[in-house]
Amino acid sequence: MLTMTDNAVLVIRDLTEQQDVADGGGLRIAADAAAGSLSIELVPQPVQGDEVVDNQGARIFLDADAAQLLNDTSVDAVVDEEGIVQFGFTAKE
Repeated sequence: MLTMTDNAVLVIRDLTEQQDVADGGGLRIAADAAAGSLSIELVPQPVQGDEVVDNQGARIFLDADAAQLLNDTSVDAVVDEEGIVQFGFTAKE
């Protein structure tokens, strides 16, 4: 299962608060198999069938393909000097 670093928890909670996402909302990660990429967006609630990862109020919703792809990984987040958020994924040891 996907886990979050402490930094990712803080960034995701800040993003959902700043963007006025609903109380049950969070970050949704979906896999685009055709493009070989992941899409990340703030949403008010998970889509039916999403796997929900909740860590101290920071919520990530994973579609089935993303959940499988990101199994046994950890997500980290950094905010650069311009306020741009970047997410990174690393395999858990």
